[in-house]
Amino acid sequence: MNFYIVIPAHNEEDVIAQTLDSLTGQTLLPKKVVVVNDNSTDKTQDIVEAFAEKYAWISLINSKSSNQHLPGSKIVNAFYKGYETLDANYDVICKFDADLIFPKDYLEQLSLHFKTNQNLGMVAGFCYIEKDGEWVLENLTNKDHIRGALKAYRKPCFEQIGKLKSSMGWDTVDELLAQFYGWSIFTDPNLKVKHLKPTGINYSQASKYLQGEAMYKMRYGFVITFVSAVKLAYKKGSFSLFKDYLAGYFRAKKQNIAYLVSEKEGQYIRNLRWKGMLNKLK
Repeated sequence: MNFYIVIPAHNEEDVIAQTLDSLTGQTLLPKKVVVVNDNSTDKTQDIVEAFAEKYAWISLINSKSSNQHLPGSKIVNAFYKGYETLDANYDVICKFDADLIFPKDYLEQLSLHFKTNQNLGMVAGFCYIEKDGEWVLENLTNKDHIRGALKAYRKPCFEQIGKLKSSMGWDTVDELLAQFYGWSIFTDPNLKVKHLKPTGINYSQASKYLQGEAMYKMRYGFVITFVSAVKLAYKKGSFSLFKDYLAGYFRAKKQNIAYLVSEKEGQYIRNLRWKGMLNKLK
């Protein structure tokens, strides 16, 4: 299978060489890797250029955006800067973070999963972080959720869901829409990816409100938003986050911000969320 990979990068000089090393050492090499150097002020560009000189299938795009760290729109906009330089001759499109170390057979295993199950729209492994000298699961979400750091989409699925939404919550709504259109999603616990920089370390107070806004835009409704906010705040060990999430939700509702999904898609998403919560209670 032809894998195309886009890697948004902002000031990643300490880690991006390890990410690219792990991709150049794959048992199944990607056909193309595009690194989008998004407003970096360090040596990210120099490091990527050195790889691009050595590997013809690695390229660099320099992009200018704001210095403000806003998860969601900023990273998706950077992704599109890279995606727009690619042709359509891919079977799988990946959005990877610039701070990951992949096992050598990562892409080969993804390819095997896609080939085995023609209905599989998205697949990934799990992120692990270093803690007290050991690599442990970065347990921030349900194990059936594919982290935004390592998304891989079958081409027809990617196109049917409308590609990536330029908003906080893009890495949740993509899975929900994939299921709405009948695609399956799989996370392989045997694929352990080292995540060098823990998620959310640079989030600002303003960006934290965006999580609640995203729940509104995905048409969760108040009850599901409340339950989701409790769960996320608990996993991240911060009650203040719970208040931020709800504040973001009500602010978006008051401002009548545009939804990310249609009414029909929203109804499906709410039913799917309720089903998941009820199954856990059982």
